[in-house]
Amino acid sequence: MLNYKYKYIGLAAISFAYVACKTPAVFQKTVNKTVPASYNTSQDSINSAKLKWKEYFTDPYLVALIDTALKNNQELNITLQEIEIARSEVRTRKGEYLPFLGLKAGGGVEKAPRYTMRGATEEAIEIAPGKKAPEPLPDYMVAANVTWELDIWKKLRNAKKAAVNRYLATTEGKNFVITNLVAEVANSYYELLALDNQLEIVKKNIDIQSNALNIVKLQKEAARVTELPVRKFEAEVLKTKSLQYDIQQKITETENRINFLLARYPQPIPRNTQDFNSMVPAVINAGLPSQLLVNRPDIRQAEQELAAAKLDVKVAKARFYPSLGISASIGYQAFDPSFLVKSPESLLYSLAGELVAPLVNRNAIKATYYMASAKQVQAIYNYERTILNAYTEVANQLAKINNLGKSYDLRTKQVQALNESVDISNELFKSARADYMEVLLTQRDALEAKFELVETKKQQMNAVVNIYQSLGGGWN
Repeated sequence: MLNYKYKYIGLAAISFAYVACKTPAVFQKTVNKTVPASYNTSQDSINSAKLKWKEYFTDPYLVALIDTALKNNQELNITLQEIEIARSEVRTRKGEYLPFLGLKAGGGVEKAPRYTMRGATEEAIEIAPGKKAPEPLPDYMVAANVTWELDIWKKLRNAKKAAVNRYLATTEGKNFVITNLVAEVANSYYELLALDNQLEIVKKNIDIQSNALNIVKLQKEAARVTELPVRKFEAEVLKTKSLQYDIQQKITETENRINFLLARYPQPIPRNTQDFNSMVPAVINAGLPSQLLVNRPDIRQAEQELAAAKLDVKVAKARFYPSLGISASIGYQAFDPSFLVKSPESLLYSLAGELVAPLVNRNAIKATYYMASAKQVQAIYNYERTILNAYTEVANQLAKINNLGKSYDLRTKQVQALNESVDISNELFKSARADYMEVLLTQRDALEAKFELVETKKQQMNAVVNIYQSLGGGWN
């Protein structure tokens, strides 16, 4: 009979373990992290992203602005607090798989009814010859308790590792914020320089148009032209003067945007006063696409989040398995405080083990497992998308730098030709060999071409900033 009993217990244990450890199947996906061998035919591994931002940007005014932004920017400071939150989560997860030790002390009093088993027993107990137990009966206790879940399936340790990966992801997220912040300050700074240059162009154009207006007025006094060209030239001068206030408003808004990034209230932005068009874009070395996996903070952030998602699946899977817990306590308990120090009469101790596994109604565990698996697949797609986006950004910026260089050369020649046309049209108009509309149209074309030239230069400088950002530079 005893053999049959052990046999049934063994079969029950095997069934218990089989049912508990059986996990449902989920969708599996492999990670694709391959990138093209190069952006073009070049296989040069020199990468501008390796340069520190103080080496990449040489304008001392811009360097000072970026440095202030990195110290004061609120978004960056918020991200730093997210890192502290993630670090605390790691400490929490680490403590979960270590034994929990607690101290307990207490006291109380209880009166059991006399005509009950407990009451009758207490009534009959003598704590000493001729001395009954006190009524009501006090109770004093001092004890230490230990509880520990044995992490046999590495559920708790994997949860801690997942928290570590998420902490590392937040640090990469901080680096990504720094990269974006450096780029945003630099782009806004170059936009401010471009607006200054456009404002200077408008002021010079007002002088040119005012001179032409004075000539037309003299010609009208000499009865060589009618009132119509005078009014046309006056309207053109007023239009150009109104344009300068639009530019001044944009300058104010751009300055305030930079001040916001620097976490300070509106104030003038010190900046370079040299001719904006004379600035030479930095030489870019794109390196190899595979370097993006190391240089880009957003790619490394997605990689850490993917690693955490994989560990979450293991944690969710371990919930199907039996968990083993151990609890123990030791201390002293007595109805009189003076008896607490007496041993072994007042000594209490306990030791217990507990094996628990889900057998019925495992829907909640399955749902958690399915959710963790879906999030893992989601993290894989996000990682692959981040790599693809990084390569596309670099490819676009490289093409943009090349095309803007060619466009700027052509627009420079266009501005030179139109400047000469303005001088020629003014001379011909003075000698009545050109119509006043030709002069007006030539001046408009010249102003528009100069604006477009400045805009192209700004796009060139922005492209230099954006390629540095796309390659993963700025955070180191």
